[in-house]
Amino acid sequence: QVTLVESGGGLVQAGGSLRLSCAASGRTFSRYAMGWFRQAPGKERVLTAAISWNSGWLYYAESAKGRFTITRDNAKNTVYLQMNSLKPEDTAVYYCAADAVAFSPAPAGRASEYGVWGQGTQVTVSS
Repeated sequence: QVTLVESGGGLVQAGGSLRLSCAASGRTFSRYAMGWFRQAPGKERVLTAAISWNSGWLYYAESAKGRFTITRDNAKNTVYLQMNSLKPEDTAVYYCAADAVAFSPAPAGRASEYGVWGQGTQVTVSS
């Protein structure tokens, strides 16, 4: 079992940058793919970026490509989401999540495929 805590959210002007961090507790963190989801008011929670347990594959939603970068540091039990060129439509609560299956080689695109969730961190982009 892994416990996840997000940080780094806040208020930023359009065109600015934020770096979100997801700190994990638990000895098996490095076994699981990690994803960053976001949820805007009235909308479903959607996958924004994901990274496999060994960084062998990466996934980015079309809305994130070219602007967001997901990385992980297994030695620090931390996953990051660097967000550049932020837009008002990026405003949402951002959640990190761990894949439900250890050492999964395939990208996981659905929220139901993730087993552990953080509490979320608010990102607000002003225009």
